[in-house]
Amino acid sequence: MYAVYLLRAKNGKLYIGCTGDLKKRLALHNNGKVASTRNLRPLKLIYSEFFVSKKDAFEREAKLKYHAQSLRRLKERLRETLRQSSVWVG
Repeated sequence: MYAVYLLRAKNGKLYIGCTGDLKKRLALHNNGKVASTRNLRPLKLIYSEFFVSKKDAFEREAKLKYHAQSLRRLKERLRETLRQSSVWVG
């Protein structure tokens, strides 16, 4: 299974990623092993979607990253989650 995931940094920034092992990837992010998020730590997982197909997962990640309307729609669906995750606990 492949996961497309959304992380929120303590400073409020969002990060979108895709992986075949979500648990391991989250550990890498929070241990500073991923250059693009090293300065955003700590990070909190706030959303994930799972796919059987690697191609489908990476296409979804690209759509969220490079098509503003797709990300806007996801943010609309996650309005309350995003509001709650802006109050950092832990």
